[in-house]
Amino acid sequence: MGKIAFVFPGQGAQSVGMAKDVYDALPEARGLFEAADRTLGFELTKLVFDGPAEELKQTANTQPALLTASLALLEAVKAKGIRADYAAGHSLGEYSALAAAGVLSFEDAVSIVRARGQFMEAAVPGGQGAMAAVLGADRDKLSELCAEISAAGTVVEPANLNCPGQIVVSGSAEGVEALSARVKEAGAKRAIALEVSGPFHSSLMKEAAGRLGGKLADVVFHEGTLPVVANVSARPVDGAEALRQSLVSQVYSPVLWEDSVQWLIGEGVDTFVEIGPGSVLAGLIKKIDKSVRIFSVNSLENADALAEALA
Repeated sequence: MGKIAFVFPGQGAQSVGMAKDVYDALPEARGLFEAADRTLGFELTKLVFDGPAEELKQTANTQPALLTASLALLEAVKAKGIRADYAAGHSLGEYSALAAAGVLSFEDAVSIVRARGQFMEAAVPGGQGAMAAVLGADRDKLSELCAEISAAGTVVEPANLNCPGQIVVSGSAEGVEALSARVKEAGAKRAIALEVSGPFHSSLMKEAAGRLGGKLADVVFHEGTLPVVANVSARPVDGAEALRQSLVSQVYSPVLWEDSVQWLIGEGVDTFVEIGPGSVLAGLIKKIDKSVRIFSVNSLENADALAEALA
C-alpha cells in the first residue's frame, strides 16, 4: 500500500470566504478560528470571511489567515479518519505542516506567522523588491544568469523551484527586471511579474530572518507525529535547534518544492492531499510526476470525495 502526504499551500492561495463551510460545520474548525482571534488580539475570522480582499492580501494578515484556514480544512480530513505518513508545505505552508504534525501548537504557529509576515513586510520598502515566475528555463542556466546579474550589483536569485519549467526568481526590482529581459538566455519562454509585496526567499530577507530567529528562540518544538519535509533541504528535520535554523534560513533561501515532492515519492508516497484554499500545489505536483494520485481539499465537499476515493 502506498503512502500519503498532506501538503499545505503558501501565500497567494488565499481568498475571502475560505474555509467558511468547515467553520460552519465543524466545532473543531470553528475553535481554531476563535483561538486565532484570541491569540492575535484582533478579529482575523471577520477578515477571512468578510474581507476586504486588499486587507487580506497584506502579508502580515495573509499568513495567519491561510494557516488557520488550512488547519480548519485539515479538521474535515481528520473527521474522515484519514491520516498521513508525511507532511510538507510550500513556504508559509511549512508552518501549517508543522502544526498538523503537532511539532508546533496552533497558538504558537499562528503567532509566529503573524510576526513572520510583519518582519517580511518591514524588511524591504514597497516597490524596491520584486518576484517573477520564469517559464521553461533550465534550472542550472537560470541560476548562472541570476549570479551574473547579481554580481553586477542588482540582486536576483532563484526563490521557488516549483516544478519542471516553473522557477520563481526574487530580488531587487532592477535585478528581477534585468533577468526578465534576458530569460531566453536560460532557455525560458518568458517571465511573468508576480503581484507580491516583497522579494521573498531572497537574501534581501536576511533582516526579517534575523528577527524571526528572535521570535523562534522561545518557542517550544514538540516531538512530531509524522515527518515534515523542510523547504530548505527537501528532507525532514529533527530536533528543536535544527528546526529553528531551518525556519530562519527558509525566509531567505529557495523553496525546494520539486525536490521535496521527488523525495516523498522516493519514500513511497503515491497519494498527495493538498489541504487548504486553492489547488496550486496539485497543479505543480502533476507537472513533477503524473503517476501519483493528487487530491485538493479546499472545501467540506472535497473532504467527502477524498474519503470515498481512499475507501
